[in-house]
Amino acid sequence: MEDVQNSPAQVAMPIDRVGVKNLQLPLVVSDRAQGRQHTVATVDIGVDLPAHFKGTHMSRFVEALENWTEELDYASMKRLLEDVKTRLEARKAYVLFRFPYFIRKKAPATGSPGLVCYQCRLTGELEEGRPSFLLEVEVPVMTVCPCSKAISDEGAHSQRAVVRIAVRMTRFSWLEEFIDLAEVSGSSPVYTLLKREDEKYVTEDAFAHPTFVEDVVRAAAQRLERHPQISWFRVEVESFESIHCHNAFASIERTITPETQPGS
Repeated sequence: MEDVQNSPAQVAMPIDRVGVKNLQLPLVVSDRAQGRQHTVATVDIGVDLPAHFKGTHMSRFVEALENWTEELDYASMKRLLEDVKTRLEARKAYVLFRFPYFIRKKAPATGSPGLVCYQCRLTGELEEGRPSFLLEVEVPVMTVCPCSKAISDEGAHSQRAVVRIAVRMTRFSWLEEFIDLAEVSGSSPVYTLLKREDEKYVTEDAFAHPTFVEDVVRAAAQRLERHPQISWFRVEVESFESIHCHNAFASIERTITPETQPGS
């Protein structure tokens, strides 16, 4: 049969990335408490396309994923990227996994367990045999406004915020490390299940640790700078303000070198 994709392009222009989006498949990821966790991923996968090809072979992306039945880690992601690059005869390969990750958190006073969901992304790119990976996670926290607390006779405004962390790592690190890091940077973690004793504890603990969005992003960035496996990070905090009709945000991005590593 005629291979139309390999015919000359009407416009001889290279394409940076072409492929398929929003494929869904079961996924197994590393879990610090349980060893492994089963979840569901939404996957984008693509390659570059030289100027002289009219199109790529879309079915080969799906074949690569069908042939990939491994846990999501550095080695298996690298093998997937290499397989895609080979199947598509490309110079560059790209894969993005978006997936929910669950941690069973105990309420702080009663110990009542409840699952908390964290949205995660792992992006892998392969060019000239060199893979690079970007891990991202969104962590909800609670913040209490220090200004509101200082000027009010009674109470202060509080709200949920989200800490978005993106990291490039030199070695494997648990997702839980970055989730813990984000949660301790806010006024309080958030929980799925709280009894009255827990609600009292969370409220009083949060009001004892009021934080601006600037405080949260600096605290998270300081902890990321000290992490021994990180070569680059970006952290953004967005506060869903309860007394304003807008959100507040702050972000910090850093490349970590031996010279910039704290204590060096």
